[in-house]
Parts: sequence; C-alpha cells; structure tokens
Amino acid sequence: MIFRQLFDTESSTYTYFIADDKSGEAVFIDPVHTHINDYLDLLKQHQCVLKYSLETHVHADHITGGGLLRQKTNALTAVASACGAATADLQLKDGDEIKFSQEAIKVIATPGHTPGSISFLWRDRIFTGDALLINGCGRTDFQGGSANAMFDSIVNKLFKLPDDTIVYPGHDYHHRRISCIAQEKTSNARLAGKSLEEFVQIMNNLNLPKPRLIDIAVPANRMCGIPEDAITQG
Repeated sequence: MIFRQLFDTESSTYTYFIADDKSGEAVFIDPVHTHINDYLDLLKQHQCVLKYSLETHVHADHITGGGLLRQKTNALTAVASACGAATADLQLKDGDEIKFSQEAIKVIATPGHTPGSISFLWRDRIFTGDALLINGCGRTDFQGGSANAMFDSIVNKLFKLPDDTIVYPGHDYHHRRISCIAQEKTSNARLAGKSLEEFVQIMNNLNLPKPRLIDIAVPANRMCGIPEDAITQG
C-alpha cells in the first residue's frame, strides 16, 4: 500500500492519499483545491486511478478539491448526508464502508464541529477531520456545531477505539503530524480527565475569530468546490 500525508500551509490542512500499488486504485481524504496539480502528479507518479475523494465535513477554511478531482479523474465524491452537499456522488452515513481494491474504509459519524462531521477508519488509522485534533478538537461555535455532541463523539466513539489506533487529524497548527488514541485520552488538554460540563465550558469560552474564508468556503464546499454555474454549464 501507498500512504501519504500532505499539508496545505495556507489553511494548515492535512490531506491523505491511500493507494493500492498492486491494483492502482486510490483514495484522497480532504483534498484542497489549490493542490489539484500535486494530486494529479501523485496519481501519475504511482500509476494510480482515483476511485474516491472523501470529505470529513464541509470545511470553512479552504475550498475542497473534490469536485475538480471528479472532473479530472471521474472519481466519486463522498460526504456525509448531514452536510447538505447535494452534489456529492455518495451521501455517507455512520457505519458505511467505502471499498477500493481489497481495502475498506469505515465511516464513523463524529458530529460536533458540524452536524455532518465524520471520521474514517482504515486499518489501524483514524482520520478524524476536525473532530479530534492533536491535544485539542475542532471548534463548535458555528455551522450548527455542538460541544455536547463533540464530547459524545470523541469520548464514546473515538476513545473507544484501541489505544494504539493512530490519529491523523484534519489540521495541526504546530507542525505535529500524528498522535494515537492512548495519547489523546491521557493528555488532550480539552478532554483528558474532563467531565462533559467542564468540556462544554471550555468550548463555550474559546472566543476564536471567525474563519477568514467561511463565507466563501462553506457554500463552495456544499457544491464540492465547483461553482453552481460551472456545473449548470456543463
């Protein structure tokens, strides 16, 4: 198997590339539209055919490259049904499996950052999007977010995974690349040893600025990153 963790410096977004070097089938998780040529080069380098472009949620800080990848490669776009991204080919739900080659990626609903946030479990790795971050978690103060839902998603779903499950987050702003479930359970500053009430209080008092691109990114990402007029024209 081929696995790559890619990074967008503008939004501090991690994109993930998984491919079977025997069958040539590949998947991207959370692609960023400004890196489309990098993704196409990666596919060409490894002689892979892209089967799916997966989203952990409708992002507020960058525009997805999913729609462009669909145009360039005929890959299917996939996002949670609760995200309101009607143009995505697959509307994912908790427990769904995305199959490529001999591999399967399991969908785990992890609402909180947004109602439609999901995580992807592949082998011993969990791709958590903006749910569980390294020593933190995604904010819950916009897009219908909920601190209560976030706590439940992390503590009662993600923290129930085996301790040695590798955590690959959707973002990191301190140049950290990976963690594991055991580490986050014992040392995550927002969650370790915290009650639901303590967690909600922390999340309700973050006082973070509004994401710079939210008014552009969210509507675009509900269209898989492709403007509606571009889709209409063909």
